[in-house]
Amino acid sequence: QVQLLESGGGLVQAGGSLRLSCAASGRTFGSYVMGWFRQAPGKEREFVARITGSGTTQYYADSVKGRFTISRDNAKKTIYLQMNSLKPEDTAIYYCAADLGAISGSRYPSNYDYWGQGTQVTVSS
Repeated sequence: QVQLLESGGGLVQAGGSLRLSCAASGRTFGSYVMGWFRQAPGKEREFVARITGSGTTQYYADSVKGRFTISRDNAKKTIYLQMNSLKPEDTAIYYCAADLGAISGSRYPSNYDYWGQGTQVTVSS
């Protein structure tokens, strides 16, 4: 079993920054593709970013490209999402997810095996 725990959410003004963290268990964490997703009220869960096991390749949704940065520290079994230039439309619950069987991963939630509980990000205008 892989346990994921997000933290770092909160309330921030538009234009501000937050850094989310996701602490993970797992014997082979360095082999997992890790992703960040978000879900706003009344909307589907959507892909935000993902990163390969080694951390060498990152993928982003167009809506966050240039503003968000995903990274990982395999020694700490943690991934991060640095969010800059936040907009009100970024408001959502942000979820960390692990894909154990992928190399490059996917933008689709159904391909991920484990999920954290989510952390709320609220961006005020």
